[in-house]
Amino acid sequence: MSTKLQITLTKSLIGTKPAQRKTIEALGLRKVNHTVEHPDNVAVRGAITKVAHLVTVTEI
Repeated sequence: MSTKLQITLTKSLIGTKPAQRKTIEALGLRKVNHTVEHPDNVAVRGAITKVAHLVTVTEI
């Protein structure tokens, strides 16, 4: 298992549910193609699972 995850918002938030928007905001993503790095842990993996159709994840 890697120590960090690189998360990129690849799809727009238009038409998404409010809970999904809050999850994206909590991950620190703002605009399409914005990329952030987070530690690889259970909480972050759970958040990614909820919005997997909107983001791309790369292990670094």
